[in-house]
Amino acid sequence: MTTKKTVPSDIEIAQQSSMQPIELIANGIGLKNDDIEQYGKYKAKISFEAIERVKTAQNGKLILVTAINPTAAGEGKSTVTVGLGDALRKLGKNAIIAMREPSLGPVMGVKGGAAGGGYAQVLPMEEINLHFTGDIHAITSANNALSALIDNHIHQGNELNIDPRRLIWKRVMDINDRALRNIVVGLGGPVQGVPREDGFDITVASEIMAVLCLSSDLNDLKTRLSRIVVGYTYGKEPVTVGDLGVGGALTLLLKDALKPNLVQTIEQTPALVHGGPFANIAHGCNSAMATKTALKLADYVVTEAGFGADLGAEKFLNIKSKVIDKSPDAVVIVATIRALKMHGGQEKGSLINEDLEALENGLENLKKHIETIQSFKLPFVIAINRFYTDTQKEIELLENWCNMHQAPYGLTEVWEKGGDGGKELAGEVLKAIEGGHSFTPLYSYEATISEKINAIAKGVYGANGAVFSSKAEKQMQQFEQLGWGKLPICMAKTQYSLSDDATLLGRPENFTIQIRELIPKLGAGFIVALTGEVMTMPGLPKKPAALKMDVNSKGKAEGLF
Repeated sequence: MTTKKTVPSDIEIAQQSSMQPIELIANGIGLKNDDIEQYGKYKAKISFEAIERVKTAQNGKLILVTAINPTAAGEGKSTVTVGLGDALRKLGKNAIIAMREPSLGPVMGVKGGAAGGGYAQVLPMEEINLHFTGDIHAITSANNALSALIDNHIHQGNELNIDPRRLIWKRVMDINDRALRNIVVGLGGPVQGVPREDGFDITVASEIMAVLCLSSDLNDLKTRLSRIVVGYTYGKEPVTVGDLGVGGALTLLLKDALKPNLVQTIEQTPALVHGGPFANIAHGCNSAMATKTALKLADYVVTEAGFGADLGAEKFLNIKSKVIDKSPDAVVIVATIRALKMHGGQEKGSLINEDLEALENGLENLKKHIETIQSFKLPFVIAINRFYTDTQKEIELLENWCNMHQAPYGLTEVWEKGGDGGKELAGEVLKAIEGGHSFTPLYSYEATISEKINAIAKGVYGANGAVFSSKAEKQMQQFEQLGWGKLPICMAKTQYSLSDDATLLGRPENFTIQIRELIPKLGAGFIVALTGEVMTMPGLPKKPAALKMDVNSKGKAEGLF
């Protein structure tokens, strides 16, 4: 049993680790020096030419890492993703990791980064968690350029007859800022523009982020951008980016951001870290281009989807799998005993204490996520992400439960031991892949909007069904009339509960999902359903993580996890 004192902080581990020049990492997966565009010594983008060249190669096996509903105790999904990739390499497999880029919102707020933790991290950790290669900044610029172009169009005569009251396009910034959720622009007289209500979303909730992450190439990016609906005319007809004639300009701003980023783990496993939509308010998966490219370059690709299986995994399986024309060959469901005990009613402050009853009660949350993955006809493995406070009795209870429910599992210690701590999990995953699968989506795209939302609410959340506001009812009718009804659904819901109430942990029963509004995302190719009180612009906590951050005189980051 380890103690917390034996492992330094994430940033100390990262700064003490040695990295290989990024061209050597590229060479190790069959890329030439000319195939990459370097951003310093340890980061690079893969060129479009290289991506095109490897397209005809056979796909590797795809492993999707998801989790139970997150809690304040932590689950370590990204850490397990990295550690599993490292473990597969240690077992002699040609493996690549494909992950999302961190947003500054959670980095400076409360959740933390998305580069893994302990001895299972992607490097350079500080740069990945801050500005990285500028992809998210480019998305912010493109999004806000579109906002400026919309307001200018209205100010300069409004040729398209846009109704300022019916604009649905918002400005964005990549930080949590609740004060900007609702604003008024254009004040100060005629020269300053036309006054109207507006607001800010966080950048990772921008449709442009989703578009970039689902595009297959530059032409597809331009086509998708042009389909984005920004609002409606006075006659209630949709207005798109294509109508405004600015799809080419937005594509120009995003041409470099579309290229996948190549970095490495502490153990020099190649990692494609690209795109970063949140899973509670967007689709929660890294870019399709990164995943597809990794599948051509490796025999095994380990990727992750945000938050629990009720969010990121559901969206990966119902939205992204169709885009990349590939379903996972196995799914890993990450759980910690600490988090399960919280789902079972134990308070965060007492998690260090053994509580078998709380653990047993909390296992209902894990059971629901297993059922969700099984409903897609996919093999799965439970990653028991071991923490230093776990007691032997708690570990035995969880292992016995897995055996009783015929749920394959691997005890995982990658946070402390890196790839060596993930070998048991890797072995179980390889066995699961060998068994094959018969992937079945949750719903047909041909179903109505209401039918698809109810399929998710009942099948994935365990709800009695969905209840629609009068606004959502009208929108469903309007969207069906406009021909948008065949699009998949992207649910915007709290990550903390299977329900739309963040306080209902474990496995709630006898509840409904409240659908308050629908938002067309034609560029991304789905319809967002806003549930409960979910926000598309988060707020900062009372004591943001930024309060602990600093930089020393040598330019090294301090206090970054």
